[in-house]
Amino acid sequence: MTDQHTDLAAIVESGTVDVPDFPKPGVVFKDLMPLFADGPAFRQVIDGIIAHHGEGSFDVVAGVEARGFVVAAAIAYATGTGVVPVRKAGKLPRKALSASYELEYGEAALEVHEDAFIAGQRVLVVDDVLATGGTAAAALELVERAGGTVAGFTVLMELAFLKGRERLSPRTVHALLTV
Repeated sequence: MTDQHTDLAAIVESGTVDVPDFPKPGVVFKDLMPLFADGPAFRQVIDGIIAHHGEGSFDVVAGVEARGFVVAAAIAYATGTGVVPVRKAGKLPRKALSASYELEYGEAALEVHEDAFIAGQRVLVVDDVLATGGTAAAALELVERAGGTVAGFTVLMELAFLKGRERLSPRTVHALLTV
């Protein structure tokens, strides 16, 4: 593990607040809003993600609703690339592709506009937290179905005990902090 990776993990960890029993009893929500509110720390995280993937290795950044939007927009701005939102079902105004994924009690879906990507466009997909991998798998599927090529997948935090990385195998997952 590099010093930069260790430093970024510490930054993410120090900018996270655990919120017990949210959104339901027994869940410990990882609130990254303090990290986003700390300008210098947030800049280090964004710069670290860009350095990991290599500036010029992607053409557009796709952010998964909702906190992935924050990360994706910052990366896109810093690299002069575009940003594409991967939204919850029913939020996009034009024709969209949809991918369903399982929740603990039911199913949900993500969507992306059909024309969100140019064929072969290299897409960096980002989200805040990787848990079970359902949301991530749906987002990666949508990028490819819409004509993009997944150039990388990054999360700020991975909850290893939920085994989301296994669900995404053989894809590479870049996590700044694994807990």
